[in-house]
Amino acid sequence: MAVPLICNVLSLENLTKQYEGVRAVDGVSFRVEQGDIYGFLGPNGAGKTTTIRMIMGIIHPDSGVINLNGSDINELSRENLGYLPEDRGLYQKQKLEETIHYFGILRGLDKEEARSRASMWLERFSLIDQGNRKIEELSKGNQQKIQFILALLHDPGLLILDEPFTGLDPLNQLLLKEIIQEKRDEGKTIVFSTHQMEQVERLCTNICLINKGKIVVEGVLDDIRKTHTSDAVEVRYSGTLDNDKVRSFFTEVEIKETTLSGILKQKPDGFLSWVNSQVTVESFQVKVPSLEQIFIEEVKKTS
Repeated sequence: MAVPLICNVLSLENLTKQYEGVRAVDGVSFRVEQGDIYGFLGPNGAGKTTTIRMIMGIIHPDSGVINLNGSDINELSRENLGYLPEDRGLYQKQKLEETIHYFGILRGLDKEEARSRASMWLERFSLIDQGNRKIEELSKGNQQKIQFILALLHDPGLLILDEPFTGLDPLNQLLLKEIIQEKRDEGKTIVFSTHQMEQVERLCTNICLINKGKIVVEGVLDDIRKTHTSDAVEVRYSGTLDNDKVRSFFTEVEIKETTLSGILKQKPDGFLSWVNSQVTVESFQVKVPSLEQIFIEEVKKTS
């Protein structure tokens, strides 16, 4: 039986960028496979947007290589990339439909196709009756929708989305997630950066977390969560515990009348032996931490 080939659509090798003696990006390497939704995460100032701008050719790395479908990205056109920047870059005085048509033509569409796709996406985002309004007259959320449409308009194989959920209400966040998943199902590849960890957990298979320009965690999300589970526990019990003694086992703990949960200082065996000698344990569960908890823990380690 033939083993299917894994196609790395995007790969970064030892990417570095320095500003005035400070390394904004320091030896970043990762690979994104075709059809993946890849979460690129980090606190403010971690180097995410700088990395994305180097992928898009807006700025150039001091060293390192970026490959797109196996070739140096700087030797290729970027027509097959769609980009939603963190900062809005729309022409505020231009009408909405004119803006979309203009960007469609810039990205290789003929006028008829640009109009057809513009209408389709405006209908999808409930903006079809807004076409003659100037960009500056739209809400921040609707301007964000337009930026997303511009990233999708030419049907690129690789979508790079920097904080795509900014300014959107829950219903439109849901719509955005649906479209991202649809594009994944079509075989498109998506890299997105966001501070909304719950969106990453729902959408992403693989993630990269950077801090101070360096990768601190990278790989399959489920595997990363499993490696952080051993010390996070939840206990349900009947009886009375010495709360001070309980706290001595934990780095952080929440104690309620019949439950306690927290992160142990050491492996669970010692605590489990002690608690079994004090009360009747009804359940003992090693908890899988949320991505937000992992994010906070890893950033603290490297700050």
